[in-house]
Amino acid sequence: MPEAKAFTNTNKPTWCPGCGNHGMFLALQRALAELGWEKREFAMFWGIGCHGNGADFYDVQGFHALHGRSLPPASAYALTRPDQHVVVEMGDGDGYGLGLGHFVHACRRNVALTVIAHNNQIYGLTTGQASPTSDHLMPTVSTPQGVLEEPVNPIGIALAEGATFIARGFAGDIAHLTSLYIEALTHDGFALVDVFQPCVTWNKINTFAWFRERVYKLEESDWDATDRVKAFDLSLTAFHELTCAPDTCKMPIGVYFRETGKPTYGQSTPASAEPGWRRALHPRDVSGIMAKL
Repeated sequence: MPEAKAFTNTNKPTWCPGCGNHGMFLALQRALAELGWEKREFAMFWGIGCHGNGADFYDVQGFHALHGRSLPPASAYALTRPDQHVVVEMGDGDGYGLGLGHFVHACRRNVALTVIAHNNQIYGLTTGQASPTSDHLMPTVSTPQGVLEEPVNPIGIALAEGATFIARGFAGDIAHLTSLYIEALTHDGFALVDVFQPCVTWNKINTFAWFRERVYKLEESDWDATDRVKAFDLSLTAFHELTCAPDTCKMPIGVYFRETGKPTYGQSTPASAEPGWRRALHPRDVSGIMAKL
């Protein structure tokens, strides 16, 4: 069984000191090690953003895609390599902005992917512009008078589009995040873990301290994770006023919704029943078709 550090190389992460990416990086290593996965058993895909720099720090097979485009190649890989697990890392600007269309279609297709979203509510890599999940009226370098739009609700979108595993984590609670990752990685279908990942450089509002005063764990309540409608209602509570007090502004983390037994996209297509490279070893005889043409 590999140790957690076996999934990283000798490059030192270049994220800002205190960045939430460090906690997410460690949690995923621990989850992979706890599952006992060997490197040959899975592949990782990244989009563009601070999270995407992780492609330089992991020692795994994978692909660093264009901005917002990690899901298409990951979906193709999942359908041609059903013998492997596929992990996608994307940012809020990356996956919920440019890549939002791909996100919606991956949810409704129930492609067997584990998607980890680094949600810091800001474009960190490009120095602090408003992202799709920035709060309403939040001032940023691109919106000095405050963001006019309401934020994208990724949990609500995933629920509405039929995703079969939806969770939210917090980068400041590595043990809890590791447990969520393990559940998502072992789910048979599309799994989303949206992670509150404070940007210590460009988001001075939604800080670690801000979240620690507001997050609570669903598993410590009587939450029923099989009710999609109630999960959608819960997703609406994640919207808040920037000045809300901790006792009136609670942020649920944990598994919002889980559905088992629904066929994945690959399981619904006979062509995806075996790895593509095995099919290539036994090419179809199309000489009869060609003769007719």
